[in-house]
Amino acid sequence: MEQKKISLEEVKEHSDGNSTWIIIDNLVYDVTKFLDEHPGGEEVLLDSAGGDATENFEDVGHSSDARDLMLDYYIGELREEDRIVKPGSQKSSGTDASGGASSGQNFLMTYMLPIVFGIVAVMIYRYLTG
Repeated sequence: MEQKKISLEEVKEHSDGNSTWIIIDNLVYDVTKFLDEHPGGEEVLLDSAGGDATENFEDVGHSSDARDLMLDYYIGELREEDRIVKPGSQKSSGTDASGGASSGQNFLMTYMLPIVFGIVAVMIYRYLTG
């Protein structure tokens, strides 16, 4: 069965207690009937209604039971052109615009530059105190 493709504009139209849709990991859920049952209160869901709730959902650290329950409210996925790309993730094409160079730049910034700066700092310290 093909998944229903939903536009971001359509999701935005469902942003109140009468019709509450949220996006989690580019999947769309109609949580209107779940508002009264949500353990964190309906306000939590209404704050993200009509938009992306991925970060809020992940920050809470929901249980596997909660994740299984989500299947009951699943209605489709965002259209490809409306997908929300998380920082550090890549588009569905598998490469970024720089042809994959960002992972090399990330390695350089994360490991190599601090190591080089550390070595230079030690050399300067030894020169000045020696």
